[in-house]
Amino acid sequence: MHSVVRYPAVAGRFYPKDPQKLRAAVELFLPHIEKVQAFGCVVPHAGYIYSGEVTGAVLARLEVPKRCIVMCPNHTGMGQALAIMSQGTWETPLGTVPVDTALAEALKQQFSFLEEDSEAHQTEHAIEVELPFLQTIMPGVTIVPIALGTRRFDILEALGKAIAAVIAAQSEPVLIVASSDMNHYENDAVTRIKDHKAIACMVALDARGLFEVVTTEKISMCGFGPTVAMLTAAAQLGARRAELVKYATSGDVSGDREMVVGYAGVVVR
Repeated sequence: MHSVVRYPAVAGRFYPKDPQKLRAAVELFLPHIEKVQAFGCVVPHAGYIYSGEVTGAVLARLEVPKRCIVMCPNHTGMGQALAIMSQGTWETPLGTVPVDTALAEALKQQFSFLEEDSEAHQTEHAIEVELPFLQTIMPGVTIVPIALGTRRFDILEALGKAIAAVIAAQSEPVLIVASSDMNHYENDAVTRIKDHKAIACMVALDARGLFEVVTTEKISMCGFGPTVAMLTAAAQLGARRAELVKYATSGDVSGDREMVVGYAGVVVR
């Protein structure tokens, strides 16, 4: 069978293409802090200049295990609404990240709505930008990539419960990474108000509350679907607390406060 290779789509744009420059950039964003075990996290996926500090603050704080489920929104509209890859490898300038076939197959068996679909992942950036961080912190990391194009709460909640059931059956830890930026393209003040309403639900481990506040307050958090699924799974697995590790907006870097994107880094344990 032809092995699927998912080549970098945004190297040289969202992050450096040169391996040494990329490793140096990632390491710059990784503070030396005491690590904790976690069920899941939320990390942003913008260009490293804007959101790398938030991503690094979260992932440096975690004991990243060898196996990760990484969920992202489907920005491109390509492929299936619940798109999983269960074989192959993802390439980054830092090398190869294998897909965890056994874990992916277990998830497909547990949740039949997941569809084998590499097309949804080909040009989708939101998982790719997390990988150099995971590779640097945990060399040899394997992933199950899932891109979500659905906004239905019942489906997202069911996916979260399925993920929890599969992780509970594993003999080694699995980290659930939800890739998401926060509110998009409003001014800095409005964005911070909206984002902190969503963050309040995340730190309360309230998946339904997050879904409702994002919907009713018109918060353009692209990865609320992955976050709802992650929060649901973590709660099922016994998560007791979540914390906001770092928050920023693109205006903190660009100086443009009229049109910003928000970035929240959350750890769930």
